[in-house]
Amino acid sequence: MTSQAATTSPSPSEPPAIRTDGLTRTFGSFTAVDGLDLEIPAGIVYGLLGPNGAGKSTALRMITTLLAPTRGRATVLGHDVVHERHAVRSLIGVTGQYASVDEMLTGVENLRLFGRLLGLGRRRARQRADELLAAFSLTEAGGKRVSGYSGGMRRRLDLAVSLIAQPPLVFLDEPTTGLDPRTREQMWDVIRSLVEGGSTVLLTTQYLEEADRLAQQVGIIDTGRLIAEGTPDELKDRVGRSSLVLTPATPEDQAATAEIIERVTGHAPAVTNQGIQGVRLQTPLSDASVATEVLVALRDAGLSPKSVSVDRPSMDSVFMALTGRPQEDDEAPSGSSVAAPSASSSSSSTRPSNVKEQS
Repeated sequence: MTSQAATTSPSPSEPPAIRTDGLTRTFGSFTAVDGLDLEIPAGIVYGLLGPNGAGKSTALRMITTLLAPTRGRATVLGHDVVHERHAVRSLIGVTGQYASVDEMLTGVENLRLFGRLLGLGRRRARQRADELLAAFSLTEAGGKRVSGYSGGMRRRLDLAVSLIAQPPLVFLDEPTTGLDPRTREQMWDVIRSLVEGGSTVLLTTQYLEEADRLAQQVGIIDTGRLIAEGTPDELKDRVGRSSLVLTPATPEDQAATAEIIERVTGHAPAVTNQGIQGVRLQTPLSDASVATEVLVALRDAGLSPKSVSVDRPSMDSVFMALTGRPQEDDEAPSGSSVAAPSASSSSSSTRPSNVKEQS
């Protein structure tokens, strides 16, 4: 499976999908988001990561018009989230950790209901419901009550609800929390298909592998501030270089192999005895292409290693290095009695104009 979806380069005149300038939100003396500056281009998956209480959900609530900023500004596809909130809502879909659908209705009834609430005519609402059930492999389950759905089916239905109006920008707040690995992979395929279809996706997730596999760009926030941003590979390079790991075919090949590695890379390899598996040679790489140069030099010398791999720092190590703590599950402001509203408490589609503001 491919690691990342293809992206479409925006034209120079096209506004970014999301832009924030000094975006700030305080709750009493607690600052949940502190001068957040983001510029997210259209047509990508952008992963927003951070430890508990970092401000992810509060930032999402402001960008999706559900919470007014204390200071600063945010725009969605060129529209101000405060002064043009109705225009913003017509351009976005929002899906959170918890299902917004009615458990007593069937899947198709939920989709038709939301379609009507979003202004679709009766015929178009029925047509769109059928399209989405097919797209999310829920056609057979569409006539069944949601109360009988599995967690993965409910999550897919909730995402389908957020796409009824075919929004160009989709916010996914922890979309695969609690799903089994197989269902999570299915959701990843759905997310990739959204970008391939021209949408932009802002993803928050507790699964760092998910951000690594899906996101073209990642932003890490801590204590309400953006502390790092880049592609997954760029962030990994910040905390450590890739390493070439090689096991010689025989003990007799070790010295010659180590000599070639040092000559090509400029670093003498570290030697680790792996017992019956033999000796492992490991050396840092200045660039991934150097690994190819080593293999060519070994081939020219008549040496064929037993195994070769390039080890990169993981997103877990990136997260630990930048925040000083492992990624955790639910977000809540720590060290403060003032709890920021949760972006996932109301998971829904693009909202009709009766969504209440919070200030």
